[in-house]
Amino acid sequence: MERQEIIHTFEPVYNSSSKILILGTMPSPKSRENGFYYGHPQNRFWRVLANLFSETVPQTNEEKRSLVLRHHIALWDVLKSCTIEGADDSSIRSPEPNDIAGLLKKTDIGYIFTTGTKAYSLYNRLCRSKTDIDAIPLPSTSPANRRWYSDQDISEEYRILLAYVQ
Repeated sequence: MERQEIIHTFEPVYNSSSKILILGTMPSPKSRENGFYYGHPQNRFWRVLANLFSETVPQTNEEKRSLVLRHHIALWDVLKSCTIEGADDSSIRSPEPNDIAGLLKKTDIGYIFTTGTKAYSLYNRLCRSKTDIDAIPLPSTSPANRRWYSDQDISEEYRILLAYVQ
């Protein structure tokens, strides 16, 4: 796969009742094609959240937006641009961060979670000093992460969110 420069085009999803922020690295090609976060059909993010909150798995982008906002969750990605090969986070070069600190100033978000180790390391390297909030790493819900985390295992890891959104 060829390395491409990608510019993040999704706005953060948040509102005045958002308590936590979940950060990925960068939208995958499928997410960019579908116009919303965690848009690959095999990505487990939306199934995990629906299960966590005992809700139906959202199908449309608006249903997805509504699900996270109803549960005081904001979504964004660490990076506003980078070069990357497809959806391979390990291939990320020239990362430029989103203005996470600026978003936090507009909200009451007090906790940050990252989906995957690359998002966690990029947040710590590029954003942590500006936000003064330690991130809590969660496993990636990407289909590429299935060999390390079963659906049950990943759902169990995400249960920690319940303590922060109640």
